Amino acid sequence: MRNPIKHLIIIALANIVLLSTLKAQQPSEKRSGEITRILFIMDASRSMAGNWQREEKFILARNLLFHELDSLKGMPGLDFALRVYGHQHHYPPQVCNDTRLEVPFGKDRPVERIKYRLKHVQPTGTSPIAASLAKAFEDFTPCNHCRNIVILITDGKEECGGDICEVSAKLQKEGIILKPFIIGIGNDFKEQFDCAGTYFNAADKQQFSNALKLIITRALSKTSLQVNLLDEHGQPTETNVNMMFTDKLSERVKYNFVHTLNAKGVPDTLFINPLSEYRLTVSTLPPQTLDNVVLTEGKHNIVSLDCPQGILRVGLTGSIPMDFNPAIIIKQSGQNEVINVQYLNKKIKYIAGKYDIDILTLPPAHLKDFEIRASHENNIQIESPGILVVQKNIRIFGTIYRMEKGRQIFVTRLNPEQSNQESFYLQPGKYRLVYRSRFQNQSIFTVTKDFSINSLKTTRIRL
Repeated sequence: MRNPIKHLIIIALANIVLLSTLKAQQPSEKRSGEITRILFIMDASRSMAGNWQREEKFILARNLLFHELDSLKGMPGLDFALRVYGHQHHYPPQVCNDTRLEVPFGKDRPVERIKYRLKHVQPTGTSPIAASLAKAFEDFTPCNHCRNIVILITDGKEECGGDICEVSAKLQKEGIILKPFIIGIGNDFKEQFDCAGTYFNAADKQQFSNALKLIITRALSKTSLQVNLLDEHGQPTETNVNMMFTDKLSERVKYNFVHTLNAKGVPDTLFINPLSEYRLTVSTLPPQTLDNVVLTEGKHNIVSLDCPQGILRVGLTGSIPMDFNPAIIIKQSGQNEVINVQYLNKKIKYIAGKYDIDILTLPPAHLKDFEIRASHENNIQIESPGILVVQKNIRIFGTIYRMEKGRQIFVTRLNPEQSNQESFYLQPGKYRLVYRSRFQNQSIFTVTKDFSINSLKTTRIRL
């Protein structure tokens, strides 16, 4: 007789093997979050074959780069590529297209590939530095969640008439790369390269190693940011509005965050790239802006904006007719730009201050210099409208006016194409209807009717 316990054990083991097989067949999980892509541009021009610190410049720089790459091997969210210039042709003659992407992004085992290629490079040619940097347009393939960094290692200046500063500025403005890092070997080329990126002068082997370590640290540093939106008492209690971080050089929006207070009432911690300078726009009404946000790398940064807000609500003194909901236009006092359009009984926050408010009833209500106080619900009450019903069976040219101290103020026109009744919500007050039939050909047939509108009541005029 078959042993039942043994049989169950065999089934369990079979299930484990099956699950393991299925799991192994699943595709590997993609890297989540932001990817940092570093393109190394390596000088292999003839001058790099010269001695430096009793070694060949190229070999010394190559080996120090290998050491740093080994320490980063396998780090998630990190990708490398290698471009080399001055290594495919001998000088003379001068060949200014001597630049090549030796290891593209996205290749398996990029560190080993870079080390392998550099071991087989011989410095022989000229220095098309600007042309090599310009190729970053092609080297950095499109990626929505990548930040792209260039590290240029060179011992000389541009030899092909290119403008590295112009190329760098264009790459940054187009949002292709962040500000490049440049290591100058031996001589100090700060004057030539400082406009193109962050320049490090490596007078000796130790300085080169330190510069490379610092650049890698800066490229990978976890820099945090806290944005304090201050109320009228200077406390960071304002929240729940979007914050837009725009790269100042490229004018492209890099981050959007809806401001949040954590469980302790403290503004949430953000992580953004510290290598750019930003313009911070907080989408309050109206927006508040901080023009120069520069982060200190590797630290927790705090920036603050004054954003004291108050609530504005516009309501009626009586009940609201079902289909009556006039637009309410909000502008800052004395300004023409519309900040917002809201509707009855909506509670909307605005930065504390004075506003011009137009309530598009018939006739419109205009409030100048209305003050919205911070941390208050600021209410505006208008009278509930009445209804005017114009009953007609002919087409007319007609205009409704409001009467104020003998003045006749335009309110609205009737539809000359409509021969049946028309209805209007009008604010309480005295009015006048002036009209003439479309079929009368003399002005003497103009008719004037005065009437009154009372809140929440219907007035009928039969023509």
